Amino acid sequence: MSITILKGTVVSAPALGKLDITENGCLVAEDGKITGVFPALPEQYAGAAVEDYGDALILQSFADLHLHAPQYPMLGMGMDLPLLDWLNTYTFPTEARFADPDYAREVYRKLARELIENGTTRVCMFSSLHREATLILMEELEKAGVTGYVGKVNMDRNGIPALQEETEESQRETLRWLEECRDFRHVKPILTPRFTPSCTNELMDFLGKLAAERGLPVQSHLSENTGEIAWVKELHPDCGQYWETYAKYGLWNDRTLMAHCVWSDARERAAMRVAGVTVVHCADSNQNICSGTAPVRVMLKEGLNVALGSDIAGGDHLSMFDVVAASIRASKARRILDGWDTDFLTVAEGWYLGTSAGAAFFGEQPGFAPGNRLHAIVLEDGDLPQPHPLTAAERLERCVYRRQKDAVRAVWSEGRLTFSREKK
Repeated sequence: MSITILKGTVVSAPALGKLDITENGCLVAEDGKITGVFPALPEQYAGAAVEDYGDALILQSFADLHLHAPQYPMLGMGMDLPLLDWLNTYTFPTEARFADPDYAREVYRKLARELIENGTTRVCMFSSLHREATLILMEELEKAGVTGYVGKVNMDRNGIPALQEETEESQRETLRWLEECRDFRHVKPILTPRFTPSCTNELMDFLGKLAAERGLPVQSHLSENTGEIAWVKELHPDCGQYWETYAKYGLWNDRTLMAHCVWSDARERAAMRVAGVTVVHCADSNQNICSGTAPVRVMLKEGLNVALGSDIAGGDHLSMFDVVAASIRASKARRILDGWDTDFLTVAEGWYLGTSAGAAFFGEQPGFAPGNRLHAIVLEDGDLPQPHPLTAAERLERCVYRRQKDAVRAVWSEGRLTFSREKK
């Protein structure tokens, strides 16, 4: 049995808006699974090696539940365009380049390392429609220590000539990809119809049946933009709302992720709550592409599952520290838009959404709960000037908004040390 003991200021988010803080505590794991957080090391672990990080913060690592891997090269580009124009002008041509496996390898290796170095250890990620590039992405993530789900995108209409499949080709390549990715231990497949306008009825029906037959999770987009919603209505006049275009094909259940949901009304939100669908809030992207500001506080009050996504490259930050900060800022904007009738997200709430809420999709309990796999970040903040001696909660808040250079000192993923930097 292997024992991992991390010593420092241990902070976790066991519930929305709550922080558990253990100063000078020990986070203990056996064979990669957490046994507990202790104010002093229990006698049973006497003599075991301790990774003593002094006063550094030991935090849960991040779960990024919506990002587009092939858009990584275009971060920060096309931010003046609305969604559909942005897709055709920048996104589709960029993704078409991933037909080249060598290019895919170069880009995805850098992406995987940047994720780990910023403390993101769990992802739900879109690849492109290219089967070989998707396998390369999964391989590079696994090598770097990133865990989670990756999807080969399906799109057999409304793309561009260089980025669109024939329906039978999409079905065939999806089945082949599922066979070829069986041996990955930590990165698993997720079915990924890009969004309703990108998939014919025949393809959606195929994916729904495949999800049911093989018990596969599903990820896509929902109600991101008003123009998109109108387009979906034209394509599916039999559906009263956008969500029904997924539900009628069996793509709507508690293993479904729907990104954005900016314009989801009370009926659509109720359909998500009843089915157990997880909303992935992508604040940066929604503002950059002028889609709107999702009513996250309303969703939480109504009992929806809500987590966070960087949504690169609509979002312009890969670091989930920045994504948490963006979600808080967006909630403040929403409060103003709602006439000050809704509360904005606190730092503790934003932190929960970026960590525990995302980890729940992978079957984990909130915080550093016993039985969870060890996913943790060691964070230094001692070089920042301080107005007074800071509490652990204040230190966390400052790190969300402003981190010292090379703040992430170590990252643990699935019980493994995947990144380590020497202390200055």
